[in-house]
Amino acid sequence: MTIFLKNIWPVENVADYKIHFARWNGHNQPLEVWARDEEEWQGWQEYYPGRNDFNRPYIFSLIQFYHETDVWLFGGIYEVLDRLPDHYKVKKLDAGGEFIGRLKIKSSYRERTTRPKMENHYDDFEVKEILSEPYSGRSFPGYNRIEMSFEELETLIERERVQWKTALENIKGVYLITDTKTGKRYVGSAYGEQGIWGRWGVYVKVGHGFNKGLIELVDNHNKDLVKIVEKSGLDYCRQYFRFALLEDCPARMTKEDVINRESFWKTILLTRGETGLNRN
Repeated sequence: MTIFLKNIWPVENVADYKIHFARWNGHNQPLEVWARDEEEWQGWQEYYPGRNDFNRPYIFSLIQFYHETDVWLFGGIYEVLDRLPDHYKVKKLDAGGEFIGRLKIKSSYRERTTRPKMENHYDDFEVKEILSEPYSGRSFPGYNRIEMSFEELETLIERERVQWKTALENIKGVYLITDTKTGKRYVGSAYGEQGIWGRWGVYVKVGHGFNKGLIELVDNHNKDLVKIVEKSGLDYCRQYFRFALLEDCPARMTKEDVINRESFWKTILLTRGETGLNRN
């Protein structure tokens, strides 16, 4: 049985609202932005694209739930306090607070504009699901299906998602990093006490995990050879890096054996030298 949003949450005066269908902007997934930092997410509501799209009192904010087709996560209601030449000044309201990050709405909206009138879509919104707690990252998919953006990895590490942490800190393994801008790849391995989780956590903190090839790539992008990587370097990683687990190894496997498996994958994937980011 289909349950429409209007049946469980009758929003009054829908003509006072613009919907914000927040989706991939070429740099960031709004779902990961929301899960990572509330202030950064509010910045998405404050963005002024050069035309007054938010020309009504309120914003009904929806986040593209990109793991599922035609699904959006409720991101809050914002009041537009001021319209400045280069940004909006907004305030998050208490209305619908119990649904923020939990209410998943089904809508096949695919039009180019991301800020349409609410009355044109509200009646068609279906309730897909109400999560038991606010979204903080997807569920662990199994070792043979781990492939994600740096941005998603960052969310999982910073939120310390228990399901992921438990699974990844108890294995050693070999992984792949792909720079989607250049097409170059890096094969690495994890054999320390915290396994894959600990190794990937280093990337989240500094972007390159202290690997020579990746240091050059991130630092050259940032034009900063003094510090390892600061915020702008991580922006490059968020936009272009993808992570995948190539091979999970049991915790009892020796460091030497893990490194041998790493070398095997480097050979298979041709990641040494100019064709890749490995330097050995």
